[in-house]
Amino acid sequence: MMSFALGAATLGAPGLSLAKSASSFASKRPVPGKRKFVSKSVEQLIARTKAKIADPELAWIFENCFPNTLDTTVELGTLRGKPDTFVVTGDIDAMWLRDSSAQVWPYVSLAKEDADLRRLFRGLIRRQAVCIAIDPYANAFLPDPTAKTNLDWAQQDITDMRPGVAERKWEIDSLCYPIRLAAAYWKATGDREPFDDDWRAAMRLVVKTFREQQRKDGHGPYHFQRRSPIPTESLFLGGYGSPAKPVGLIHSMFRPSDDACLYPLFIPANLFAVYALRELGPMTQALFGDTAFADECKALADEVQHAAEKYGVMRDEQGAEFWAYEVDGYGNQLFMDDANAPGLLSLAYLGCCPLDDARFRRTRELAWSTRNPYFFKGKAAEGVGGPHEGLRMIWPMSIMMRAFTSRDDAEIRQCLHWLKTTHAGTGFMHEAFDQDDPAHFTRPWFAWANTLFGELIVELADKRPALLRG
Repeated sequence: MMSFALGAATLGAPGLSLAKSASSFASKRPVPGKRKFVSKSVEQLIARTKAKIADPELAWIFENCFPNTLDTTVELGTLRGKPDTFVVTGDIDAMWLRDSSAQVWPYVSLAKEDADLRRLFRGLIRRQAVCIAIDPYANAFLPDPTAKTNLDWAQQDITDMRPGVAERKWEIDSLCYPIRLAAAYWKATGDREPFDDDWRAAMRLVVKTFREQQRKDGHGPYHFQRRSPIPTESLFLGGYGSPAKPVGLIHSMFRPSDDACLYPLFIPANLFAVYALRELGPMTQALFGDTAFADECKALADEVQHAAEKYGVMRDEQGAEFWAYEVDGYGNQLFMDDANAPGLLSLAYLGCCPLDDARFRRTRELAWSTRNPYFFKGKAAEGVGGPHEGLRMIWPMSIMMRAFTSRDDAEIRQCLHWLKTTHAGTGFMHEAFDQDDPAHFTRPWFAWANTLFGELIVELADKRPALLRG
C-alpha cells in the first residue's frame, strides 16, 4: 500500500494545547447529511463512551475516530442482484481485504440489534467472497469487478493481473481477516444470510491457496515483480520470492505492510492462519454440516502450528523462548517487528495466543525494545514502525497494540498520552509520525488506524473505566 504524506507546513498548527476547554474541540466528522453510513447503535455507543472520558481532547479524538469508517469509507449498493458493501481504506480508493475487515471490526458486537449494521456486514462478507473468487492472491480490489486497476503504482506490475484487482501482492493475512470477520459476525448475530454457496466456495479457495503456498510441490502459481527503486516492492527469483524449505508453513511473499518478506515463512501470518482455520472449520460444520471440510481445516491448522513451533521459535541468552518474525526453514531466522497487524505485537490481540502466554509476553517485550531495529524512541513518543515509511517513523497502531495487550494501568496511560499528543492537531490518527516531530506524518485519512483507536477507547471504557476518568 502506498502512502500519502502531510507535513507541518500543510497542517498550519503543531498541536492543540491540553489546557483548552471542551468547547475548543469542534467535531471533525462530516455533517450528518454527508456521512456515508449512519448507525443509531454506533451513535449511542459514542455518546455513552464519550461521557466516561474526563479529558476533553481525548473525548474529541475518540468521537472523530471511532465512526470514521462509517462516516467516510462505506459504499452500499448491489452486486449481482445481492446486497453489496465496498469499504475503501481512506485516502486510497480501493478495498483491501485486511483493512476493510479491520475497519468494521469494532461494530460487530452491535449488529445483532441493528438492522442497518447487519445490512452492511452482509454486503461486505459477500463482497469479500467475490474478491477472493476473482483472485485469492490479490490484496486489494476495485469497486467494479470488471475494471482494470486505477492505482498508478500497480499499472505495470508483472503478474497475472485480473479485472477487478487493484493490487496483487500475496499476503496470508488477506485471507485470514475475512474469516475472522465472518466468524465474529456469525457468532454475534446467528445470521446465516450472507453465508451462501459463493461464500462457501470462496472458503474452499482459501484453503486451497494456503495448501498451494506450502509449496510442497514446486513454487506454485503466484509470481510478482514491480519496476520500482524501492526493493521491498518486488520479489526475487523471477517474482517467486526468496527460497524457503517446504516444512509445512505457508509462504507469504508480502507482509501486511505490503512490503516484501525477507524470508517467506512469515510467522505472525502463519499463526493468524492457524487461528482463522480453527474458526473456519467449526463454522462451516455448523452452517453446512461439512465434516470433511472442517476436518481439512483442522488438519491444516495443526500442521502449520506444529511447523511454527518447530521452525519459528527463537531463544534468548537465558534460553527463554520468543517468536521469530520470519524464517526460511533452513535455519535462518529474522527478529524484528512491524507495526502492521499481524505482527508480533498484535498476536494476542488477533487471538493467535492468550494474552498471558509466556512466549508472547517475552516476544512483546523484545519487540518494544532496541532488539527490534524498527523500534523508535524520540522526544514525542516511542513505538514500532517498519520499512514501509522508514526509520524514525512511529506508527500509532503499534502504540494501540501495546495498550490492547497490556496488563499494566501505568503502561496504558502512557500509551494514551502518546496517542493524544501526537495527532498534530488534526483530531485523527495517522499511519506514521516522526519520533521527534508529530507534525511530520503520513496519511491524513487512514480509517483503520482511526477505528482501531476508537475500539481501544471503547474497550477501556468497558474494562478499565478508571483510566478514562483522569
